[in-house]
Amino acid sequence: MSNEYHTLSKDGLWENNPALVQLLGLCPLLAVSGTVTNALGLGIATLLVLVGSNITVSLVRNFVPNEIRIPVFVIVIATFVTLVELTMNAFTYGLYMALGIFIPLIVTNCAIIGRAEAYASKNNWYKAGFDGLMMGLGFAAVLIALGAMRELIGQGTLFDGAELLLGEWASSLRVQLIEFDYPLLIAILPPGAFIGLGFLIAGKNWLDARKREKLAKAPVEKAQRARVTHVS
Repeated sequence: MSNEYHTLSKDGLWENNPALVQLLGLCPLLAVSGTVTNALGLGIATLLVLVGSNITVSLVRNFVPNEIRIPVFVIVIATFVTLVELTMNAFTYGLYMALGIFIPLIVTNCAIIGRAEAYASKNNWYKAGFDGLMMGLGFAAVLIALGAMRELIGQGTLFDGAELLLGEWASSLRVQLIEFDYPLLIAILPPGAFIGLGFLIAGKNWLDARKREKLAKAPVEKAQRARVTHVS
């Protein structure tokens, strides 16, 4: 059991990350990641929808005819998106306005529908919920990393507008790390999102390649140490 949860954690956070490996949900990922605050807000919203929809799909999977499962999954996802949207409208209105259309567009996020179909519809609710949690955390981590990269390079700040998500007290979280006479628009505008995501994917692929090289060398090094020990 623990091995399965370990696998789900690795898949969601790294090995099968929805943004870096599956390349799903890239529209909101690229559109709203101009700042850490926007990225964190959308990441939390997507995480909540993923967990809620996965658990619900798992609970109703035995009662839904196979022919209409996709429409039912979409209705479930839309229900949770509506709940999240109304909550953000009530408590984080500034961030709700900043994210705009990309909150309701979570309904069409392929990562959410994909997990509902590929995993939640075939497993019990607590495994489905854990899968949604890990996939949501993996997606949110990429969002935040990309948002931090773009905000820092484009504006020289981090957590600009944090009060939109956390309240007025969070305005003190804003950090000015680099002073710019003019903002670097290439980072703030859509091209910066594509370039930044490309660097993140390249970095992951490089780390994976290094890991494979070490794993390939390990048996050879072990055999060499054993040979030296035998000779001595």
